[in-house]
Amino acid sequence: MAQDELPVTVVMPTYNEAANLPGMAEAVLGLPLDGLHLKVVDDSSPDGTGRIAEELAAEYNSGGRHRMSVLHRTEKDGLGRAYTAGMSAALAEGAAYVVQMDADGSHPVEAVPRMLEAALASGAGLVVGSRYVEGGSLDERWGAHRVLLSRFANRYARAVLGTDIQDITAGFNLWSAATLRDVDLASLDSAGYSFQVELKYKALRAGHTAVEVPIRFAERTEGASKMTLRTQLESAVVPLRLRLKRR
Repeated sequence: MAQDELPVTVVMPTYNEAANLPGMAEAVLGLPLDGLHLKVVDDSSPDGTGRIAEELAAEYNSGGRHRMSVLHRTEKDGLGRAYTAGMSAALAEGAAYVVQMDADGSHPVEAVPRMLEAALASGAGLVVGSRYVEGGSLDERWGAHRVLLSRFANRYARAVLGTDIQDITAGFNLWSAATLRDVDLASLDSAGYSFQVELKYKALRAGHTAVEVPIRFAERTEGASKMTLRTQLESAVVPLRLRLKRR
């Protein structure tokens, strides 16, 4: 099956992303991949993101097409939980590959075909859109403290877990369906951003391989970051917990 015919689902969690979602949906569904589907997972956003997502889905699904769907959740209980729900639904619907992508514009949509090509060429179960391999970069508007925190978090998690993935905290990833099934999404413990580390680690432990492709990580276009002190603390604890479980 050709690259542009593979069933690929982009899972995009949202919470108060009303300003960003229309542009993101247009960009994703404008990619030259015939089998591409966008699944928005909305955590009951008070700004009406869920309603906007439904309106967009009705527009993109006109004429009997099934290009976009919306999964509504009743509570906001973490990015990891939202991804687990969306990715599980994508697998149940027959996706061959699942892409994780933020709704804030920080992940370069145009990199998705390149990530899929890397997966097909290498046979890897995971392709990471990486900020920290040669050719990758961060938005110049990031302050020095954010750059240092991000780099430290990666080096810390890599050291604790003994992995060669340069950007193990990356949130822009493409997964094969087989890899996600082997990991067993329902078994993941992380609720917040540390979900990114736990899922990659368990995939590697299950015997799957990962490749990294360079991306430029942009500053969000609208709205505020969802990163909190609680999620930062969880991100510090999870690698240690995973390492201890391995013993």
